[in-house]
Amino acid sequence: MPYTFFNSRLPRYKTPFGAVPADTPVTLHLDVPVDYGYVDPHLVLTKDREDPVHYRMEFDGQQDGTNHFSVTVRPTTSGLYFYYFDLYTDFRKICRGPGGEGQLTWVMKDSWQLTVYEPDFQTPDWIKNGTMYQIFPDRFYEGDPGKPMPFADRIYRADKTGEPYFWPTEQAEGYLNMDYFGGDFAGIRQKLPYLKSLGVSCIYLNPIFEAHANHRYNTADYLKADPLLGTNQDFAELCKAAAEQGIRIILDGVFSHTGSDSLYFNREGRYGPGGAYRDRRSPYRSWYDFDSGYSCGYRSWWGFDTLPEVNENSPSYAEFVCGEGGVIDTWLKLGASGFRLDVADELPDGFIEKIRAAVKAHGPDKLLIGEVWEDATTKEGWGRRRTYLRGHGLDTTMNYPFRNAAIDFVRGADAGEIADRILSICENYPKPALDCAMNFLSTHDTERAITAIADEPANGRDRFWQSGRRIPLGRMEDAIRRELLAYALIFTLPGVPCIYYGDEIAMQGYRDPFNRAYYDWTSTERRLRGPMANLAQLRRSCDAFRGGSIELVEAAGDVLHFRRIGKTQTAEIILNRGPHLLCTQAFGKAAEVNPQGFTILVEDNDPGRVGYFKIY
Repeated sequence: MPYTFFNSRLPRYKTPFGAVPADTPVTLHLDVPVDYGYVDPHLVLTKDREDPVHYRMEFDGQQDGTNHFSVTVRPTTSGLYFYYFDLYTDFRKICRGPGGEGQLTWVMKDSWQLTVYEPDFQTPDWIKNGTMYQIFPDRFYEGDPGKPMPFADRIYRADKTGEPYFWPTEQAEGYLNMDYFGGDFAGIRQKLPYLKSLGVSCIYLNPIFEAHANHRYNTADYLKADPLLGTNQDFAELCKAAAEQGIRIILDGVFSHTGSDSLYFNREGRYGPGGAYRDRRSPYRSWYDFDSGYSCGYRSWWGFDTLPEVNENSPSYAEFVCGEGGVIDTWLKLGASGFRLDVADELPDGFIEKIRAAVKAHGPDKLLIGEVWEDATTKEGWGRRRTYLRGHGLDTTMNYPFRNAAIDFVRGADAGEIADRILSICENYPKPALDCAMNFLSTHDTERAITAIADEPANGRDRFWQSGRRIPLGRMEDAIRRELLAYALIFTLPGVPCIYYGDEIAMQGYRDPFNRAYYDWTSTERRLRGPMANLAQLRRSCDAFRGGSIELVEAAGDVLHFRRIGKTQTAEIILNRGPHLLCTQAFGKAAEVNPQGFTILVEDNDPGRVGYFKIY
């Protein structure tokens, strides 16, 4: 068995665990076998892109053939720090290996990361033991049927069971993003009792502003709800009705680009003679970069000429989004509880900080989430490290690393490697951000959970291959069990679980637009809804899931077993993806976990009652 020199995830070697506020003492312990001879270990600590600093470690004595050393450091400024140990003899070093373990090496390898964040970083408490629900507004429920289409170029889909149109608009018969199923604010409002029964405490809505595609990521008017959804007043009434059910609503903020067919750019001329494209004197001209060097004459998002990029450093644009009476101010006054920032990686840190200030001006309970697909603490952009997760930018991010880990686990990936990926995020993220991170299995940008888990990967195949594909009926029982197992993991890890509309009835579909079908309100599928509602109730009732710490118990074979430790309660979560009954222990007592099932036990930290929660 490998010798443990150091492990960043064990309190025996590092306290406190994970990221720390600036000016927090961090103590590191190192063990070196006596038979290694004379060593003079130093901690080598390097702030990101700065010179390393060497700290000589104190000798703490010798026991059982091991020399013990320690050092305490106190980083005073926020940022990323990286460290390893230099033994100062024979060029030997202790560097980071898998699982946070220290490895002896003569050649420099991986360092450990220490994230230091702003000491005043706080995030809203209301979300931390809640359950989110993501709605693609056009496809959830039509509460006001028969309403007229507000624009002539929209195609109304009266048959709600039909597959979304996927033929590219470049083809003569192509209607991609032009078909509308009529989902609206009235429909969401009518279904609030259903969402409450599922345990939902927060709804995340994909874009609701007026736009000329069914996804509405090509904003046409930031200050006006899309008329097919309803009016601004209808939105305010939805927020009020949701609040009465104990549910908050956050919106999608698309601030890196607008639509070309918009009040601001107006290439298509829908909005009269003005707009940046048609009028050099337009008040919106400074928002965009016009240059003949671009293929379409202006800078556009990923080369799509229908999505002209904005210049977030334009004072006029920043004031429009963040100022009094601006976009943030308008929608929070109408009742929204925060924003999710689309492509947050592509927004400058300074602009995100202005958005944060505008959001928090309405109260510290307002939430700001960013779309980031990787570890948000190590992201780079414009030649430098991003700072948006250190306390002055985002509250938190969409947690794609957890999503990928959960799906890979139920598909058979090595449990130890999955645990390492999960704990790396727990170790790197500031606790205020981790406690409200958005954990999910599906979104409008990914395959549906059950499709990703149980069906054949698309691997770049075109939409014609993806169209109409379904998991064979003979495999659905297995697929549903594995989807629930993955959701059990998402519900019990640090962060906040988010259900993508329809996942609770096992809706299927590959990527856009097949993952955006109309919710099947005729479905009789009940195998997921009840357990998910129970998991949501468990989160509300057990404080271990309200910012509790995490400890790994076992990650081997088909088993993932970890603890969440709160102020008054501890939960043990055991997931068994294997085909056989698992007999194990939790809290020192026998516990059984069914094949492709999970067991959760909750114990008061003061000796006494043990609660038993089991599904499958």
